[in-house]
Amino acid sequence: MSTMQLVGPFSGLESFVRENEPLAPHTWYRIGGPAKWFVQPRSVEELKDAAIRCVENGIQIYVLGLGANLLVGDDGVNGAVFRLDADHWKTAEINGINVEVGAGADMQKLVLKTVRAGLAGVECLAGIPGTIGGGIRMNAGGKFGDLGAVVTRVTVMAADGTIFDRTKDDLVFDYRSTNISAPFILGATLELDEEDPDRIMKRTKEIWMYKRNTQPLNAKNCGCIFKNPRGLSAGALIDQAGLKGMVIGGAEVSTKHANFIIAHPGCKADDVMRLVKIIREKVWEKNQIHLESEVKVWA
Repeated sequence: MSTMQLVGPFSGLESFVRENEPLAPHTWYRIGGPAKWFVQPRSVEELKDAAIRCVENGIQIYVLGLGANLLVGDDGVNGAVFRLDADHWKTAEINGINVEVGAGADMQKLVLKTVRAGLAGVECLAGIPGTIGGGIRMNAGGKFGDLGAVVTRVTVMAADGTIFDRTKDDLVFDYRSTNISAPFILGATLELDEEDPDRIMKRTKEIWMYKRNTQPLNAKNCGCIFKNPRGLSAGALIDQAGLKGMVIGGAEVSTKHANFIIAHPGCKADDVMRLVKIIREKVWEKNQIHLESEVKVWA
């Protein structure tokens, strides 16, 4: 990281804070504008220092995982984007059936590690890109299960630097949401089940194949755009409205799965947002169902 002299709220933190950092390379969509501040703390102390400065200076805090479920507006983010991607945040230690995992750990690497150790419970995450922190925040998962089912403890940090644990008895995991309000998830404990590694691997491969066959994994996208309304499929509703393959600018409703919007070369965030608006309107006209956003939008 460059150590260009910073003036203003993050003066002295040049070793892990950058100004006007392009966010497009940090998202799966590869579109969107820059972050006014980009913070990559390498320790809890650095995280605390930068977070407190945000509070003192009225700077809005954003937290970025792998950027898989994110759409950044073309004008970027007028705030501080934190990314916990240093080694300190990527740990994953197995103790019996428990896994102590850092917020920055890659979910796909964790799936492989636990499968090989003969521990079942996170294979439902196969094919879902992201970090554990983002996965917990969104309760990542799908028809095969979700991450919240195996979480027993989450360590979080408030914007003022206060660190505390949330335990299973006060954690609520719902569809694509959790009741964690603290801006920073630092790590978690997962409780898994012992099982034959070959059986878990077979199941993991089946889940991965299902995803590969039904979703446009090789195209630039940010996963499912909309949450499934209770008992219904957002993709099916979009398809029934005749929107598969619809194009606005560089954005296209996937012909493989209508709840995915693909970004073609030259696509702008505004193209995606316009397409999202049209989809909502058309589905409402046809079925009187409001589609709720699953993707996070920073604009």
